[in-house]
Amino acid sequence: MGKILGVVNQKGGVGKTTTAINLAACLALEGLKVLLVDCDPQANASSGLGFQRDDNRHSIYDVLMGDASAEQVILPTQVDLLWLLPGSKNLTGANIELAAASDRAGRLRQALHPIQANYDLVILDCPPALDLLTLNALVAANSLIVPMQAEYFALEGISELISNLERVRAAFNPSVAIEGVLLTMYDDRTNLAQQVTETLREYFRERLYRTVIPRNIRLAEAPSHGKPVALYDARSRGTEAYFELAGEFLARNGIESPRSAERKAAAAIHPEKVDKSVRFWPYS
Repeated sequence: MGKILGVVNQKGGVGKTTTAINLAACLALEGLKVLLVDCDPQANASSGLGFQRDDNRHSIYDVLMGDASAEQVILPTQVDLLWLLPGSKNLTGANIELAAASDRAGRLRQALHPIQANYDLVILDCPPALDLLTLNALVAANSLIVPMQAEYFALEGISELISNLERVRAAFNPSVAIEGVLLTMYDDRTNLAQQVTETLREYFRERLYRTVIPRNIRLAEAPSHGKPVALYDARSRGTEAYFELAGEFLARNGIESPRSAERKAAAAIHPEKVDKSVRFWPYS
């Protein structure tokens, strides 16, 4: 059964949706079957994959309200092996409409359960708030990735997230945990970025990803073209960073992707064709 991974941070503007889109795309390009679920009323993950706002299209809102099954709503994307369960502005009302429901915290988990086995990984793009939508994602998720900038206020935000996560674990989902903290929009030329990185490394230790996502114009441009950065500019620093993140995520979970297996097999047959070029960013 596919793992459910939440991409969550209560603070906005930290690269959360960018990470959800591009990690999902890179894992799919590595040969895994991936479902991206857009849980945010802004529906930026949906538009970032080329699906503009359409009020007549079913979305995760209809699934949460019980008006459609997840299987009926899922859409194929431009990336083979990547599917989308789209978001909608109607999700804003879900916080109010679900408030009185006895199963309000478990609707998403119930909706994903019948289709979870169809995918190697389900990625949830959460809104930047601890509302009922994020609560549903935390209850459904097996583990979490927390993107954050290397700034002082980000440290305050993550401490609040950990506190809220403990409450969710006590009440709804005792197994959910932070799998990794990811530094985004990173500029290692500043002393502050380096200080925050060291603080996070002391606290999270191996849970802080070695991969960092740099500030990159291609990453910023790609959503306006409705594409993940790997399709928009395959040679950009942003693309390299998210493929590196995908590789680190797979290694942490003991998964060898189909493409990795193919590369190893090809290298064994033709070792002279192995790419031995050195990449300096962000791996030095």
